[in-house]
Amino acid sequence: MVLLPAFLDGLARTVSTKKGKKLSEDEDGGREIAKSMIKDSKKNSTLLGTSGFVSSESSKRFTSICSNRGEKGINQDRAIVWEGFGCQEDITFCGMFDGHGPWGHVIAKRVKKSFPSSLLCQWQQTLASLSSSPECSSPFDLWKQACLKTFSIIDLDLKISPSIDSYCSGCTALTAVLQGDHLVIANAGDSRAVIATTSDDGNGLVPVQLSVDFKPNIPGRVLEAFPYFTVTFTQMK
Repeated sequence: MVLLPAFLDGLARTVSTKKGKKLSEDEDGGREIAKSMIKDSKKNSTLLGTSGFVSSESSKRFTSICSNRGEKGINQDRAIVWEGFGCQEDITFCGMFDGHGPWGHVIAKRVKKSFPSSLLCQWQQTLASLSSSPECSSPFDLWKQACLKTFSIIDLDLKISPSIDSYCSGCTALTAVLQGDHLVIANAGDSRAVIATTSDDGNGLVPVQLSVDFKPNIPGRVLEAFPYFTVTFTQMK
């Protein structure tokens, strides 16, 4: 078991004393530690990648996955939940990856496997880089930076992979990080995060969508991703 605080202290010293060296050396070390944490979590049954539930002794939460295969052939959906993310009892990571295209199931499986460790590594590096700074960013800012870097890393990994055709295939990526009372949602594609909350009259539950679909027919999202292009949308009858 690798303790995160000790790792962060060591990584912070490495970043501050070895500025002349390539960051890739620290990244490799972070990935190995992240992989070690994943193995420990699997042994402790706090990481789940198939239908079922997780309820660790040290957590008051109940986390589950449910998947119902359709009739379209290969199930291209992949999901994961990890309680005690990064050896932190108050953090839970959830990920949903919906593949599309001929290689969709392969890509979704690959992203499901690599995303948690990559996110953990980027989060640790972000924390370490800010440890010597007098200004402390909010938890949201930390996770936002880590998520943006992780999405870019995963996307590049798929593009340069010689064994996967990611031109006509891919997957959505919907991730949720619950840290204490804070919930951070990051997504690419049209998989949706929905929370059930008490209705105004207190007599039931109502669904509230937390994510925004990333689709080509939504002008705002396209312009946000490609601000230097002029896009015209025409509704076909």
